[in-house]
Amino acid sequence: MITTPPERAVPAGATPPAASTPGRLRTLDGLRFLAAAGVVLYHFTARSPEWGVPAGERFPVLGQVAIYLSLAPELFFVISGFVILWTAWGRSVPDVVASRVARIYPAYWAALALTAALLAVWWPARVSAGQVAVNATLLQSLVGVRNVDTVYWTLWAELRFYLLVVALVAVGLTRTRVLAFAALWPPLAMLAEQRHAEPFATLLLGQYAPFFAGGMALFLVWRDGHAWRPWLVVAGNAVLGVRGVAAGRDAALTRLTVFDPSLPLLAAAVVGCFGLVALVTLTPLRRWDWSGLTAIGALTYPLYLVHEAWGRFTIDLLAPHLSSYATLLAAVAVSVLLAVVVHKFVEEPLHGPVRRAVRRVLSRPAAPATA
Repeated sequence: MITTPPERAVPAGATPPAASTPGRLRTLDGLRFLAAAGVVLYHFTARSPEWGVPAGERFPVLGQVAIYLSLAPELFFVISGFVILWTAWGRSVPDVVASRVARIYPAYWAALALTAALLAVWWPARVSAGQVAVNATLLQSLVGVRNVDTVYWTLWAELRFYLLVVALVAVGLTRTRVLAFAALWPPLAMLAEQRHAEPFATLLLGQYAPFFAGGMALFLVWRDGHAWRPWLVVAGNAVLGVRGVAAGRDAALTRLTVFDPSLPLLAAAVVGCFGLVALVTLTPLRRWDWSGLTAIGALTYPLYLVHEAWGRFTIDLLAPHLSSYATLLAAVAVSVLLAVVVHKFVEEPLHGPVRRAVRRVLSRPAAPATA
């Protein structure tokens, strides 16, 4: 059990000592990369239309398995619930906002530029300068502008979750408040979505709220030890996640692929999103301290951002000339190479300066009002 100081609210703007927790769970880094790899496999072997025939006909076995990896974004959301709450605990609003801006935008802008440049040459009807400009804000879904790359939809979900976490930080983070929030937010979010109660449905994230909230509750188990309340919140959110996602994903996969997914397996995959995070954080696996997990985990975000357009382009280019698996390996290799480039030449050098600059701006005292 990891001990923590007595619970108390963290006033807005204050930065009290953090709980006594280790600085990193490398197993979470590895799990993040596996989730990204799952998205890549799903897109390339079950959905990509560039094979000349449906992707599932090229990969009848691998594609059948990969359709269940379409739930990898939900796994990302559970991980985010865990990690974002961890990084926000004991920090001020400027700290949290600066951390998230520096984490999400530089790599996103680099990937957006790479993808837009590719599409301008390969598929010019798919992108316009105005569309790219709006996408650069990451608010395109809010104003009804199409994503330059379809994978960007998850970033809009992440941004809304960050906003909710910032609101919690401003009020003051305590175990009781987080548990209450993680228990009440998801049913309210799904109710708002079912009733089409805008703008609340958009703000509260609808069917994806249970995944973030379940990750938050798992963080409390990891931080404070096993107790029935956080586990009840995790279980309740897993049930809501199955109810909100599994049936809809079944219909989507039937429409988008040549496969007929199993609803029980989809439900099991939803529960598995919570189970995998619990496995790598609450069992002896959490002690696996191999630095290679962090190294590959660092490629997760850029790989997710660049893989679809560049991978599909590679498939389109090579599929007529190479075997299915040789083409698949080439598409994966191109995606990983671009991810390394974005990480090494954008994320690593810019993260610290951007974070400090944003924090400096947000922490600057307001100018006194003039008479």
